[in-house]
Amino acid sequence: MSLIVDASVAIKWYAQESGSDQAVVYLNRDDLVAPDLILAEVGNAFWKRIRRGVSIREQAEAALKRLAVDIPSLVPLAALCDAALELAIETDHPIYDCFYIALALREDAPIVTADPRLAALCEAAGLRVEFIGG
Repeated sequence: MSLIVDASVAIKWYAQESGSDQAVVYLNRDDLVAPDLILAEVGNAFWKRIRRGVSIREQAEAALKRLAVDIPSLVPLAALCDAALELAIETDHPIYDCFYIALALREDAPIVTADPRLAALCEAAGLRVEFIGG
């Protein structure tokens, strides 16, 4: 069975922060799936970390290269757009998170997240959620 991983978990693989120990448990699974949006979200998280002075450019570059390997299946956003937009409108929630939910629904797969708002939205949609607290 697939496991959908979101950016809030993936960033913890490459940057030591609260919940990283819990997140790395998922790192070596061969069934991880994510929308390819995760690359932009993790990249953006590292950009913010660099601006705050808690990460360096080389760490961010290495993380983005590694991410595409660590998640064996990255799903193009175009395949999820209709469902994600519908979810965003129905739930009044940003479409970024809805791409992960749309993928989890399509794959009938659980999702792992460290984002409490996303976890709550997933549970409301009837999805199985593995929550990483921080």
